[in-house]
Amino acid sequence: MKSAVETLNPTRVRLTVEVPFEELKDSLDAAYKKINQQVTVPGFRKGKIPARVIDQRFGRGAVLEEAVNDALPKLYQSAVEEGELTPLGQPEVDITDLKDNELLSFTAEVDIRPEIEIPDYSGIEVTVEATEVSDEDIDKSVEQLRERFASTSVVERAAAEGDVVKVDLEAKVDGEVLEDGVAQGVDYTIGSGELLEGIDAAVTGLEAGGSATFTSELKGGSAAGSEAEVKVDVQTVSARELPELDDDFAQLASEFDTLEELRGDSRKRLETSKKYEQATEAQEKVLDALIELVEVPVPEKLLADEINTRKHNLVNHQLAQMGLDLAAYLRMQEKTEEEFDAELKEQAEKGIRTQFVLDELVNKEKLNVSQEELTEHLMRRAQSSGMSPDQFAQAIVEGGQVPMLVGEVARGKALAVVVEAATVKDTNGDVVDLEDDEDETGETVDAESTEEPAEAAAEGKADEKADAKADDAEKADKS
Repeated sequence: MKSAVETLNPTRVRLTVEVPFEELKDSLDAAYKKINQQVTVPGFRKGKIPARVIDQRFGRGAVLEEAVNDALPKLYQSAVEEGELTPLGQPEVDITDLKDNELLSFTAEVDIRPEIEIPDYSGIEVTVEATEVSDEDIDKSVEQLRERFASTSVVERAAAEGDVVKVDLEAKVDGEVLEDGVAQGVDYTIGSGELLEGIDAAVTGLEAGGSATFTSELKGGSAAGSEAEVKVDVQTVSARELPELDDDFAQLASEFDTLEELRGDSRKRLETSKKYEQATEAQEKVLDALIELVEVPVPEKLLADEINTRKHNLVNHQLAQMGLDLAAYLRMQEKTEEEFDAELKEQAEKGIRTQFVLDELVNKEKLNVSQEELTEHLMRRAQSSGMSPDQFAQAIVEGGQVPMLVGEVARGKALAVVVEAATVKDTNGDVVDLEDDEDETGETVDAESTEEPAEAAAEGKADEKADAKADDAEKADKS
């Protein structure tokens, strides 16, 4: 077999392959055997029909077609290996010549991973938010805890901000009550913003038994995005009473004996949370800076497939679960379809570039993934998917997605190498040490233990975890 590689552009090649006919012998034998099992010829036992009879009765062309279809995948793979190519996706094959007992010629066009030069990244410098925790931050944290222990009591007066009202709701669109537009006995805290826009003004000033009507855009349900006329009936008005901020509250709301101890614990938790956020911000900014340094051509077909996959996930999984369609979603986001498509393309391009660059870094730095690292990553992914570790592991193995998970861990380690080499400063101008910070569970919060930014960019997972298994498998096939 002879093969030649023609570079069409940095991400696409054409293979030209010539195969002597004798190399098709095994495929021809397999073709005759297969046809033998499928047809019946009077005077011959099934499976014992001579090749010349099959040629006479069904045509040599049918045999050649079957043999070529059998041989092409193996011949193509051999040409790929000979050319030392890394193909992406399926090739477009065209048989250019087929001469019986002489020669088979074909071409195969396929996208390939582009060759990438990783420049010196040690000069990357990024700025992240400082992790200072103010007294106001602690006050807010303790106040949120206090809100959770608030009690309510029914009052005989008009509703005011901060009160809890029990209401019945009825939504109409074009004068018709929606089937899913009726709700009864809903508890709502005035001013919380947790229900429909306009409800705060409607119920403020109403007493038990009072009613009001207001107009609001529906955020979910069968008429999401539509303007609705909403009637609200107030059943009861309750005042919220907050506990006193003292040692008794500390003992009620926590394991601490004094309010001072509770505030000290709040400070520690806030510091840990901000350090984690700081580490994540550093990863994202370092990754963006790295991508800016590298010229990465993107295969057009791979980009189109990635865009379609992301759009499919959004429309058929995320929005469908919320009872929304794309048009309603765009109205809520106040975007045109053109703006949405442009953003989706930008995200997909960034994801592909990120994966290519980090994969190249994995090779350059000769990074390996240990069984322990893979297991830890699997546990985190299982937790985010809502499945048990055993269920998630079974789904990964059955779907042939183990290489995908290994790739995610390796890319996370590659990003960690770059973050470690970069200079990270906070907004106070101080150099940030991202290693050995511990979160409240005792796990280190460093670049290596938090691969999410790399995964989200490279795989588009951040918004697609609800139904990722099938799409992950599809991506693994592509890369």
